[in-house]
Amino acid sequence: MEIYPGVHLLKNIFVNLFLIVDKGHLTLIDTGISGNQKKILAYINTLGLPLTALDRIIITHADGDHYGSLAHLQKTVSAESHANQIEAEAIRKGTSSRLLKPEGINKFLYALVSPLVRTQPARIDQTITDGQMFPILGGLQAIHTPGHTPGHISLFSPTAGILFAGDSINVSHGKLVPSSGANTWDLRQAELSFDMQVKLNPAIVCAGHGYWRK
Repeated sequence: MEIYPGVHLLKNIFVNLFLIVDKGHLTLIDTGISGNQKKILAYINTLGLPLTALDRIIITHADGDHYGSLAHLQKTVSAESHANQIEAEAIRKGTSSRLLKPEGINKFLYALVSPLVRTQPARIDQTITDGQMFPILGGLQAIHTPGHTPGHISLFSPTAGILFAGDSINVSHGKLVPSSGANTWDLRQAELSFDMQVKLNPAIVCAGHGYWRK
């Protein structure tokens, strides 16, 4: 579904992925759970573009619902993969960048979901630095937004007013809220990252688990 000229939202069960079309080239933000590569490749075909048009994959953070299909995609496409250094190290090992310690009912819920978010080691070709600019959407800037994970990154286009927030921002009942709960590495950092991003005054927030626009 195209949500802005050249920006497509792909829903993968409980996580959102975003595909950016710019001058015949494609950039994918996150890949979804293992097995989702089939949906991604099929969607590219509906755009009338060859699979070789996908030449960049950006991973916001090393959770299985955000990079689970990366290794599978890399068997089909030769796109360069990008992530923050901390997250890249985890992705290369097929793990998460922080240890989860759920308690109470969360233990049961995490055990229930864990088969869906299994991961395997994947290649990261380039590490992302804070402030790095990608030449798409009039300039797409990487922003270090730790909290949900230690090396989480978001991406902001001032020209388009679009913020790709990964899990650093959630959408709850039509409102923007910071990452929280047992899967948040550092709650205080999450709140600081949230406040910083809200001050960017984005017109559209493309979150990993929600979509919001003014």
